[in-house]
Amino acid sequence: MSRPGRDDAPDRLYTLTQGRSRSGPDNPFDLVTLVVAECEPTPGMQSEHVAILRMTRAPAAVVEIAAELRLPVGITRVLLADLHAAGRVSARHPRLAAVPDPDILEQVLVGLRNL
Repeated sequence: MSRPGRDDAPDRLYTLTQGRSRSGPDNPFDLVTLVVAECEPTPGMQSEHVAILRMTRAPAAVVEIAAELRLPVGITRVLLADLHAAGRVSARHPRLAAVPDPDILEQVLVGLRNL
């Protein structure tokens, strides 16, 4: 809906997400989650969903997808949650680096002090 003298972008965002501003408590997408397409776009899909599926043929972070789409991250997360619920994308969380054993760190510290 366009209103004279007002920016119509908020109305567009509202329609993209069907009025939702949050994707729910079980949303697996944070800023650095890697998203991978599990299928090709199909006819009749929302244009943003098509763009996301094309963009994520190779893994892409949520923040990269939002930047490419020029949409707020929150809106992008709602769109991704829809695709995820439909089984069209999967989420891959970055692996945390392994933290060394504190005993080993202590032994290294003692060794350095002895030098």
